[in-house]
Amino acid sequence: MDKCEVYQDSKKEWRWRKKAPNGKIVGASTESYKYKADCVANAERNGCKF
Repeated sequence: MDKCEVYQDSKKEWRWRKKAPNGKIVGASTESYKYKADCVANAERNGCKF
């Protein structure tokens, strides 16, 4: 099962990425978010479950 994570980038804005069981990134946000809640909402729309 893929694992999703939310993190802060170098500009201290929020991004998400989805990793396969082998550790490879199979999906990621195309933009950064000022608020973590907005980032999580976008990730969930793209198939992530938290």
